[in-house]
Amino acid sequence: MESDFLVNFDTTGLVEEQVDYIILGSGIAGLYTALTVSKQGKNAVVITKQDIDDSNTDKAQGGIAAALDTTDSPELHYNDTLMAGDGLCDQDAVSILVNEGPDRVIDLIELGTQFDYKDGELAFAREGAHSRRRILHASGDATGAEIQRILSKRVREDSKVKILKRHMAVDLLIHENICYGVLVYCHDTGIMKVFRSSAVILATGGLGMLYKYNTNPEVATGDGLAMAYRAGAEMMDMEFIQFHPTVLSLPGAPRFLISEAVRGEGAYLRNRFGERFMPGYHELAELAPRDIVVRAILTELANTASEKVFLDLSHLPANLIKERFPTIGRTCARYGLDIAKDLVPVAPAAHYMMGGVKTNLNGETSVNGLYACGEVACVGVHGANRLASNSLLDGLVFGKRIVDYVETHRLDNTPDKNEFSCTKLKSEPVDYERIFLELGNIMNKYVGAVRTEQGLAKALSFFSSYDWLKEIQAPDLRAMEVKNLLEVGALIAHFAITRTESRGSHYRLDYPQSLEHWRKHVILKK
Repeated sequence: MESDFLVNFDTTGLVEEQVDYIILGSGIAGLYTALTVSKQGKNAVVITKQDIDDSNTDKAQGGIAAALDTTDSPELHYNDTLMAGDGLCDQDAVSILVNEGPDRVIDLIELGTQFDYKDGELAFAREGAHSRRRILHASGDATGAEIQRILSKRVREDSKVKILKRHMAVDLLIHENICYGVLVYCHDTGIMKVFRSSAVILATGGLGMLYKYNTNPEVATGDGLAMAYRAGAEMMDMEFIQFHPTVLSLPGAPRFLISEAVRGEGAYLRNRFGERFMPGYHELAELAPRDIVVRAILTELANTASEKVFLDLSHLPANLIKERFPTIGRTCARYGLDIAKDLVPVAPAAHYMMGGVKTNLNGETSVNGLYACGEVACVGVHGANRLASNSLLDGLVFGKRIVDYVETHRLDNTPDKNEFSCTKLKSEPVDYERIFLELGNIMNKYVGAVRTEQGLAKALSFFSSYDWLKEIQAPDLRAMEVKNLLEVGALIAHFAITRTESRGSHYRLDYPQSLEHWRKHVILKK
């Protein structure tokens, strides 16, 4: 196996370790999978680029969807997911999600997750495109943080789970289409290590940092996607990037996500003239699927020559706002906004990848011994547009299915490879921060929520202009991240220019209609 990243590292005496499972990533998918491994009496190493709590999971506000209320059912959840997915959901995957999901949420509760209760019963919220109130939440709008807290706590207590913080998975080790381990870089010491296993699980999350405006933490640089692509895994549906409609848009403030649950509780969207506009775009108004709300906002921005629209909560009871949205309220207050009284300026921002590494219903990729779950994976459950609050559930359900499968189908023989080499790359200074900023602007401008062939061609030209960088070694973590982002960004642009229609979150101004012959997946492989 050759690595495109580092050059001339000494392979003699390279530290190697054999484990039952290697798990890359420490969000809900990675940590819950690690605990599932431990329940089977096996050991796992969790490799995480920063600290264990640095993940998209920790930032998730709205909640986790599951048909646990007496007025709900998996069938209703199934129908809502298919409707949001705009014709591209894998129906078997969705059936698994909604039927196994409630048990996985109960697992979280049994682990100690403290969801909100009302009158002694679990409290459920409603979000866009859901026909029922089925969103469990914690501390009002800090659901992800609560789930991350309890999973991190349980993993730290588990002697069968080893956590490697501040370690970067550089490349997957592949021989004859079998993944037998991971090359890992410790960015505190600069030391390279090799971890071997017949089960390597990608749970590396998303790629929000590709875009100038996004809701993701700084660690979301598409590393797992880039590694899988380099390893020869099939990639699917990567043109489908979900933009969250309502992200705080205020000078000097971070692009802070304003949960969809705010609209679920009755908040209105208004344009710069104070007009409520969503009823004119969809019968569900503010609760329409996210792709529809995003395009409605973009239309209003164009029609009113503005850079933002506004969320209006002023007609809602003040005690409801305080109880349900304490985190949002505190954050906005730091920038002089009282969400109970003031209009909150918002605009769309990149949020979630529906596509990713293609897997089957057991998390298997096209590379033997390599599995994927959570946002990095694409089993087809989200289709062209993810239903709100299905993402956390996705990581739980398919993470467990991977372990259940591996325990009965583990590869007997993995390659006995003891030699590792790196492509002999040039060593010269590169301004990676400048490239990172340029990349974010290009993605926002040409590969954003509205696309054209001309714009996508310009994006692809941009990526081609950095082909020379593949010949330059990446000496540190930041360089690796930027290289991964360039690889993933080019992939997305390729997917987007290939799909000559509009569907779900993929909107082509030059092909504005959904076409029946495009009711299929796009799959690319290196």
